[in-house]
Amino acid sequence: MTSAPGQDLDLEALYRRSLAVVVVSQVFGGAGLAAGVTVGALLAQDMLGGAAVAGLPVALFTVGSAVAALGVGRLSHRSGRRAGLGAGFLAGALGAAAIVLAAIRDDPVLLFVGLFVYGAGTSTNLQARYAGTDLAGPDRRGRAVSIAMVATTFGAVAGPNSVGLTGEIATGLGIPALAGPFLLACVAYLLAGVVLLTFLRPDPYLVARALVPDDPPAPAEERPAPVGLLAGVNPGLAVGATVMVLTQVAMVAIMTMTPVHMRAHQHDLGEVGFVIGLHVGAMFLPSLVTGRLVDRVGRVPMALAAAGTLLAAGLTSAVAPPESTPAIALALVLLGLGWNFGLISGTALVVDSTPVRTRARTQGAVDVLIALSGATGGALSGVVVAASSFAVLSLAGGLLSLLLAPAVLWLHRTPQARHEASRG
Repeated sequence: MTSAPGQDLDLEALYRRSLAVVVVSQVFGGAGLAAGVTVGALLAQDMLGGAAVAGLPVALFTVGSAVAALGVGRLSHRSGRRAGLGAGFLAGALGAAAIVLAAIRDDPVLLFVGLFVYGAGTSTNLQARYAGTDLAGPDRRGRAVSIAMVATTFGAVAGPNSVGLTGEIATGLGIPALAGPFLLACVAYLLAGVVLLTFLRPDPYLVARALVPDDPPAPAEERPAPVGLLAGVNPGLAVGATVMVLTQVAMVAIMTMTPVHMRAHQHDLGEVGFVIGLHVGAMFLPSLVTGRLVDRVGRVPMALAAAGTLLAAGLTSAVAPPESTPAIALALVLLGLGWNFGLISGTALVVDSTPVRTRARTQGAVDVLIALSGATGGALSGVVVAASSFAVLSLAGGLLSLLLAPAVLWLHRTPQARHEASRG
């Protein structure tokens, strides 16, 4: 019998090394994802006109991210995190380059194609959080997710706050200013992919899977089900996915239309970038604290904290004076923080509930649901604002988050899931 990939390795050293590589890639990946969040809606509004289409970019790149999530998950299952994540980031770089070309040519069709492919980078940036958990014990999974996520902060906050600079660079090159952040995204995603392909060796997922090569096949209830049947797999997996899906819908819907809302009330691009930068910082920067809380306090209490924080964000956004940058910033910080609580607690539940041999594929399926929910939130946000107001959208997003409460309370009453939720 040949030796398993993890047989002669110092697993603790490999865990730390893998996490360090993921951290470096996430710094670049964060800068790449910020472009679509910050100016995607504004670019579409400029090229197509009208607030109703402003939600299309988020819808397109989140649909693209759904397709990519499934592909990255399956490729990671077959060939490891290095291959899956590396390919996803390189696809995101290609999509960002296509968006820049579309802006130069004023070509809406190419813009749509580019946004769809750009979504691969967004999805990969999110899936990279799982790579840190492959060799982590149950009592360190929340922290492993949080370390990967907090690394995203550096690039993700720098991206929105460089909107003015990248716009000036783009203008100097004869490119529309709003395409400037996508130039940054192209380079950032390319670097993230190169880092993973070069340094994520040996692959942590392949090592983790090799440590249990002789285990019997997973029982039927543990096998990954088709995406539409995911809720039937087991309580921990179903509720973990539900937490992340509802969190994503509420966050994306409000976030997508905030730049459009601000520009309609005479805020300049610098103010828009500042607010989105704070929002993205709140999405990722608290992760180290959140991860420890998820491990120590529990998955269920932190999921409930996500619901309360997102409700507060929706209410604050609805009543914030449209001319007040600080008030809008406060709402977006709360929005990011609620998303952070929901994503880390939901991710920990999913990891707790999936066997290592099928974990990457199942995680990809879960992230498909997350991406599709984000696409729905992004697509409907522009329609809701056009038909009513930004305040109505904000209230709807906040109230939607309350659905988290019955889901996680049902989980807490399930014996198997109660054990999973209390881990740490």
